Amino acid sequence: MNGTNWILFILIVQIIHFLGTWKLYVKAGRKAWEAAIPVYNAIILMKIINRPKWWVILLFLPIINLLMFPVIWVETIRSFGRNKLWETWAVILTLGFYIYYVNYALDVKYIEDRSLQPRSGLGEWVSSIVFAVVAATLVHTYFMQPYVIPTGSLERTLRIGDLLFVSKFHYGARAPMTAVAAPMVHDTLPVVGTKSYLNKPQIPYFRLPGFTAIERNDIVVFSWPADTVRQFFIKEQGVRKPIDKKSNYVKRCVGLPGDSLAVRDGIVFINGKQLELPDRAKPMYDYMVHANKGVASTAMQNAGVNEFTRSYMVTNLSEQQIPVINKYMLNFKELPDNKLRVITSSEGFPVDEVRKYGINIVEETARQRQATMTNEMVTKLRADAGIDSVIRNIIPKGERRGNLFPQDLDYPNNYSQMSAIYIPKRGATVPLNLKVLPFYKKIIRDYEGHTIKVTGNQISLDGKVADSYTFQQDYYWMMGDNRDHSEDSRAWGYVPENHIVGTPVFIWMSFDNFVDSKQRMNAPWKWKPRWARIFTTVNGEGEPVSYFKYFLIALVLYFVGDYFWKKRTKSKQ
Repeated sequence: MNGTNWILFILIVQIIHFLGTWKLYVKAGRKAWEAAIPVYNAIILMKIINRPKWWVILLFLPIINLLMFPVIWVETIRSFGRNKLWETWAVILTLGFYIYYVNYALDVKYIEDRSLQPRSGLGEWVSSIVFAVVAATLVHTYFMQPYVIPTGSLERTLRIGDLLFVSKFHYGARAPMTAVAAPMVHDTLPVVGTKSYLNKPQIPYFRLPGFTAIERNDIVVFSWPADTVRQFFIKEQGVRKPIDKKSNYVKRCVGLPGDSLAVRDGIVFINGKQLELPDRAKPMYDYMVHANKGVASTAMQNAGVNEFTRSYMVTNLSEQQIPVINKYMLNFKELPDNKLRVITSSEGFPVDEVRKYGINIVEETARQRQATMTNEMVTKLRADAGIDSVIRNIIPKGERRGNLFPQDLDYPNNYSQMSAIYIPKRGATVPLNLKVLPFYKKIIRDYEGHTIKVTGNQISLDGKVADSYTFQQDYYWMMGDNRDHSEDSRAWGYVPENHIVGTPVFIWMSFDNFVDSKQRMNAPWKWKPRWARIFTTVNGEGEPVSYFKYFLIALVLYFVGDYFWKKRTKSKQ
């Protein structure tokens, strides 16, 4: 739905409102025409139902208005004496059209001084819940949203199991584009597992003013541009989703609109200069660790490494032992003499379970092992006397790997090497030819809504021959700090400005053992709090500092103060 269609939709809603309420406006002492003027009619309606004028703002906020409309419908009929329970349900279930019956078929009288207090305990309870849901939805949609780190693409800057608050107001809150959706859920309703929204109508993109722009190296939450999954982590047939209902990703913005970006030997270069990361950034790369006497798992763990695999030789496995092995096994290979080589994550097999079930198992110590590490981990491992060398894995230039951006055989990119590319900026014009078309085709067709046709060496946009293109919005380049294990812009390209959600600002809780060795979510009772990360800020310089103890102190002081205040007040009565 474009801007024109949306204006027509709003006008139709205003006509429906006028036809259904003008007589009620007159009975309340107002003029009939006052029910027809957009916005003004809402202000007058608030006076009629004796509610504050600022409620009008809520009626024009997407998603919030879906919650407010039923409240307004009920308040309207009650202002004219229709207080019965069945009438409340009638106006809600008919989507407000019961007001037409009240307006034309009933001889009602306006109650100017009606009581706004709930008539029963149940009514008060329902009123409180509605207010809480509206307030929570307002905060969730336009100010701050909780977010869970589900994958290791930003390890160790943000870790799997970090629970964040994401600010939507830093860059300016993106108004919901999907007009009809369940509040405080994303693309899927919990429990029932069905989608939480209707594809139509769609509201034109609009962003509220923010107090800062995206800066280089900001950690950004955005709608995944390539998303066609109905539900995250569920493999099934793809679907076409509205922008604001695409899965949310979190990465580091390394390229801004107008930048030239290249990747050489895994290092990012911006406008010809190596990207300087903030001190809190912990980029990780794959390394090959060598030791003639074997690379011990304990040496890796002592260096803080946890992204590596372990190999075990298992013999004489019984049927009772198989389920235990399956819980921790990533892969296996059958060998002669009833032997089995089993691969696990860095956690390996718990010693207590091995002993409990009498599993005959021996860990193999290879002379070289691959691990994903930060610079600090590499330094510690190289200082170990038992380690001979630690060498970073770098894919050679010109060796194409996988389906990487721009998905064209003429550009043999890989995660270690990418030739220089231009990051589009709003208003910038670039030459358009068959050589550069792979970089901008998705932008022109999918993000900015033009039709493309190629005839020989000629490119046509919207039926007209074109040799240049002017971008309609800004684009960004997002990458994970876990450089060799992050699905990011190197895979699917640019992130449009209208896909930006916000920036993480605060870790309010963090758990180890959040997922198991097979990247499945563990049961909550298996989670282990990372106390040093709880109540820490995401941004800033130096090592993150936990403010959890200060929060607990403030909480205790509040309850103690509240107790003595109530005790003192009671003694004076």
